[in-house]
Amino acid sequence: MSRSGVAVADESLSAFNDLKLGKKYKFVLFGLNDDKTQIVVKETSTEQDYDAFLEKLPENECLYAVYDFEYEIGGNEGKRSKIIFFTWSPDTAPIRSKMVYASSKDALRRALNGISTDVQGTDYSEVAYDAVLERVSRGAGSH
Repeated sequence: MSRSGVAVADESLSAFNDLKLGKKYKFVLFGLNDDKTQIVVKETSTEQDYDAFLEKLPENECLYAVYDFEYEIGGNEGKRSKIIFFTWSPDTAPIRSKMVYASSKDALRRALNGISTDVQGTDYSEVAYDAVLERVSRGAGSH
């Protein structure tokens, strides 16, 4: 349970584990259910294109997302994969929604083990591929 009293639905944990362990999904979108008591799965996707993920982020609504971010490492070291937790809270979302999402985030975040990086997005420039790539390639120790 979070400070806001919102619980994480079992299906949310299952979908995350399917992404992390089963590599079943490329990303999972989470949101609050209609009565704002649980964090539930809004959508799962196997779409590999990062732009397809960005297109799913609503212009005026908050949500959480987990994305299996793959990127090339310099020096021919090959590909790496990191699981990124997104808190999407656009400036245009209703204040109440932003408050509930902010106070509920910890419940979901604590329930998901194996996240390497957190990204808070209030506009699309903050979640652009290059911005996220810069964060993950900086290494685990620096925020």
